[in-house]
Amino acid sequence: MEEKQQQPNNPLHGVKLVDILEFLVENYGWKEMSLQVDINCFKKDPSIKSSLKFLRRTPWAREKVEQLYLQSI
Repeated sequence: MEEKQQQPNNPLHGVKLVDILEFLVENYGWKEMSLQVDINCFKKDPSIKSSLKFLRRTPWAREKVEQLYLQSI
């Protein structure tokens, strides 16, 4: 409960990256996601696992994916 108090205005607090990706894939599909966020891991042989690996190493791409998620909820 203390963690939520530390970031009360952060809508991404407590949301896992894997949950964000699964939500976006379910709602948009890989093709639409690649049009919204122009990264190869969404275009060529996309998978949750490869996307997670890339997004964890690439802060600018992760930020774009998080923004797409926030616009979608």
